[in-house]
Amino acid sequence: MRFGRISKVVGIAAAAALALSACATQGGSTSPSSSGSAAKQGGSATVVEVNAVNTFNPNTADGNTDINSKISLATHWGFYYVDNSLKIVHNEKFGHYEKTSDSPLTVKYTMNDGVKWSDGTPVTAYDIALNWAANSGWFDDENSKAKTGTAYFSTAADTTGTNATKFPDVSSDGKTFTLTYTTPYADWETAIGPSNGTIDIPAHVVAKKAGLADAKALFDLMKGMKKGDPASPQPANETLKKASDFYNTGFDSKTLPTDTSLFLSNGPYVVKDMVADQSMTLVRNKDFNWGPTPNLDQITIRYIGSAPAQIQALKNGEADIIAPQASSDTLQQLKAIQGVTVNQGNQLSYDHLDLNFSGPLADKDVRTAFMLTVPRQDIVDKIIKQMDPNAKPLDSQLFVPQQAAYADSAKNNGSSAYDSVNIDKAKQLLAGKTPTIKIMYNKDNPNRVDAYTLITASATKAGFNIVDGGLGKSDWGKALGKGGYDATIFGWINPGVGVSGVPQIFKSGNGNNFNKFSDSGADALMTQLVQTTDQSKQTDLEKQIDQKIWAASYGVPLFQAVGVQAFSDRVTGVKYMPNSSGVWWNFWEWAAK
Repeated sequence: MRFGRISKVVGIAAAAALALSACATQGGSTSPSSSGSAAKQGGSATVVEVNAVNTFNPNTADGNTDINSKISLATHWGFYYVDNSLKIVHNEKFGHYEKTSDSPLTVKYTMNDGVKWSDGTPVTAYDIALNWAANSGWFDDENSKAKTGTAYFSTAADTTGTNATKFPDVSSDGKTFTLTYTTPYADWETAIGPSNGTIDIPAHVVAKKAGLADAKALFDLMKGMKKGDPASPQPANETLKKASDFYNTGFDSKTLPTDTSLFLSNGPYVVKDMVADQSMTLVRNKDFNWGPTPNLDQITIRYIGSAPAQIQALKNGEADIIAPQASSDTLQQLKAIQGVTVNQGNQLSYDHLDLNFSGPLADKDVRTAFMLTVPRQDIVDKIIKQMDPNAKPLDSQLFVPQQAAYADSAKNNGSSAYDSVNIDKAKQLLAGKTPTIKIMYNKDNPNRVDAYTLITASATKAGFNIVDGGLGKSDWGKALGKGGYDATIFGWINPGVGVSGVPQIFKSGNGNNFNKFSDSGADALMTQLVQTTDQSKQTDLEKQIDQKIWAASYGVPLFQAVGVQAFSDRVTGVKYMPNSSGVWWNFWEWAAK
């Protein structure tokens, strides 16, 4: 699977047709689609999402969930987005970027005049600089083993590529941002704005919360600091620490903050209202003219976890667009509703069981034993087969069956050892031990509940004592990586471009490496991967990484997710999309009849 910045699927993400074999190449269209411009202007639509928004910063390890990224996409703009052919589309009305040198790799970003935040402050190169600083880990010098140094910004992104740069240059007028890399970087084109390409955190707000005058003052502070080196940690810079601490948690909220600076927009829509765990309302940003004009005046997002409740809302006219839990019952019910269009297909998403490299599962034999009890075929048969008769257990940590490399990687990566349950071998590895394993999962997701139930019944036969660690949809995403559990069932969904998502999940110490997997050989291969631009060489490296992940008894992939989206004939412009943006990828084209 070609990864860009990926998001946790803490519930069920919007789904669409699969086009993995045509993953994005650099370039593509140079301006957003304007096919919605002839549609009716005005009106409103209601979209149902499973998960609730809990932060206006989707870039942190905690905030990196599908719903937070979708709302960021609707309320912010940037240099590019990914269309439903998985191609990069440049947003020339926002600004432009160009590679000005191959050796060293140098990229120049230029902001257009008139682009501004919803408080009237211009969007400048200083906002780009904050984006780079937060997602590069450039200032971090924390050594977790020695318990020395400082970690500043939390990021869900892999820092390997953007960390290998010189400190950027910003022009005196604040319009241009130039980044020079010290090593090649495969994903340079999507390096800025990793959350759907948006520039979504205002540097002037972060600066003021840290006691600085403005965004330039924050940039000047960072410019005066050395690059972080864990081998030679420096005393923490208290001002940058204050700024980064606010960046990490200051934008978190389930309700509309009284401080309007916490939810500024620079995109087509502005957040108007929020009801915790229930709904959010977006209204048109009347100043927005640096991108396509959206058709709808208002979009309401309702959070409904239950598929039957979503379907009923669509049927009753209380919702216009839904993406419910995929099941054969769901499909049948949707197809029976008159005036509803149904899209079905595999997602750029997969469900998996990850095992923590701590507690009872720190012992590799115990991890292997647990993996041998997972009834992967039974899970596929009971959860996926009715929707996709050809579905099989997923046998790769990095590829999906539609990719040419999948079959070869699956044949050689060691996954065959877990083709079927082997209770006897699991008992042999446990050697009389009866480990207690707490499994965390989203208890509001029926598929995850079913998977947990099947895994528990099988693991118990080998002597494991399973503890139910299910959490509700509001709390689940932020609990990842916080400890207190031994294994977890969840999903990843990605934008379908680039390779940086591989180290984002699997490289030692990265923000989305929640189970603390660490393999020096895999780390070295991942460093090569993000520095390799030849796609055939990337594939070879990914196959090697796949082998090492399986060899470490990391956990097991379960299945590639099947997705369903449906929309009423009251709206037009809703189009297929398999990646993390779901139906939101072209929200400006939605129109009310």
